[in-house]
Amino acid sequence: MKTLVIIPAFNESASILKTVADIKENAPGIDYVIINDCSTDNMKQICIDNNLNTINLPVNLGIGGAVQTGYKYAFEKGYDAAIQFDGDGQHEAKYIKLMEEVLEKEELDMVIGSRFIEHEGFQSTIMRQVGIKFFTGLIKVITGKKVTDPTSGMRMAGRNMIEMFTKRYPKDYPEPETVASALIQKMKVKEIPVEMREREEGVSSISPKKSIYYMLKVTLAILLVALRGR
Repeated sequence: MKTLVIIPAFNESASILKTVADIKENAPGIDYVIINDCSTDNMKQICIDNNLNTINLPVNLGIGGAVQTGYKYAFEKGYDAAIQFDGDGQHEAKYIKLMEEVLEKEELDMVIGSRFIEHEGFQSTIMRQVGIKFFTGLIKVITGKKVTDPTSGMRMAGRNMIEMFTKRYPKDYPEPETVASALIQKMKVKEIPVEMREREEGVSSISPKKSIYYMLKVTLAILLVALRGR
């Protein structure tokens, strides 16, 4: 398989070199692209100085727009699979080859790295875990399928799903909605256990003040997806 690692990054200058080094060391032979979402720190210069494969967005598109840019790049370049991989040090590249193997062997559309199958590594904050359990329950009610970590940003998509994401991808907080959409469309999704680290640098886009907005927005989005059947 020809696989691409998509690294959406906003002000991740303190951790981006570690992230790329982790991929090169633990997922050798796999390509990557950094989507620099109009960072206001020195991200762009670091990428230039270190000759990193980077797409520099002229305006800030948010996580959804940055990730969709990566999927469009993957589709146009003919990749068979693409994995979203955070630039802040939370994800571990040692799982990339395993996810690729599972995706190909089981002919899946998506493989999700879940923190909550074996409950090892950083388990997120208590508030986040409450939200995750809520979305797990909501997706189960709507689709009949249990996804233990619907907010996981470590997800590998196959060619069909890459194409789907090039046409439509939520602007912000996209993970639960896109998982629900894939299951509603009867696409094959599987979780595998992974460990994640606590964020090394930067600040989460979901602040405590945004948590209520996040819950309401994503819930409404999932319900609309269920109503229209895609």
